[in-house]
Amino acid sequence: MDENKTSDGLNPPPLTPASEPVRVPPPVIAPRPPAQARPRRATAWIVISVILFCLLCLSLLMNLGSFMGGLAPGVSMMETPAGPRLQEAVIESSSSRNKIAVIALNGVIFGDSLDGGTFGLVDLIQAQLKRAAHDEQVKAVILKVDSPGGEVLASDDIYRAVLKFQKDTKKPVIASMGGVAASGGYYVCAPCQWIVANEMTITGSIGVIMSGFNYRGLMDKVGLRPEVFKSGKYKDMLRGSKKDSEITDEERKMIQDLIDETYQRFKTVVEEGRGFAAEKNMNRSDKGRQLAPDWADYADGRIFSGKEAHRRGYVDELGSFRTAVSRARQLAG
Repeated sequence: MDENKTSDGLNPPPLTPASEPVRVPPPVIAPRPPAQARPRRATAWIVISVILFCLLCLSLLMNLGSFMGGLAPGVSMMETPAGPRLQEAVIESSSSRNKIAVIALNGVIFGDSLDGGTFGLVDLIQAQLKRAAHDEQVKAVILKVDSPGGEVLASDDIYRAVLKFQKDTKKPVIASMGGVAASGGYYVCAPCQWIVANEMTITGSIGVIMSGFNYRGLMDKVGLRPEVFKSGKYKDMLRGSKKDSEITDEERKMIQDLIDETYQRFKTVVEEGRGFAAEKNMNRSDKGRQLAPDWADYADGRIFSGKEAHRRGYVDELGSFRTAVSRARQLAG
């Protein structure tokens, strides 16, 4: 039996001398695959998502604060004043910190909003005057008017607001008339400390009118007859389907008395407004224009050019909007 064979008959591997080191092959390192760059598109969407999430959280917090402020007593929250939202715009900048506020009144004068909104023209004018009153940098106001008139009550509300603003703040209001400032358009200018009109401005038309249509003759031609039920004999005195014989002299007098009363108010506004301006300008070198002694004779609904209105004392100065700006600087010092 061979001594080098094991019991299973196989030859064992040869013995390596102790003096010879065992050589182990180095490990094979596989090259790392290149990292794939993340697409920019994915990064942009992540940024947008984070921003939108932050905005959503902010909105929820604001709504929650408003909800808690409305339900929980004693919770402090910032109140939003009622009225139109105003944003100040700079027409012309300068190095001075003082400002002249310009308030525009364009188109038909009305009380309520024509588009169904919460606030109307009167609210807008009052809100702007209030902002100008609270702004210490505002030294004067220019009321830029281009209007053929409108509602009597709305015109009177604006008149009172302009007059009160000047008395409370001591800040002058200068009216700058555009192409048209007639009827109610002149009504709102009357209390201003100074009125500037262009020579070609159409103004005046001091008076009141109420009109309607009587279509009873047309109804008779086509065979229509109205059936009217009323609570009092004067309830339908403005009804357009009345016959001429049904309109009494008493009804006509009632309507005419209403017109005359409103007309007297209009003349009082002109007289008081121009008197207020004369008093404010009394100590100035340029005192403006005084109403002519016979001014009431021309307050019969007729219209004037700016030049004619200046001659009759209805306006103080002829010029443009730039003239009104220069005058505002002088009156405000």
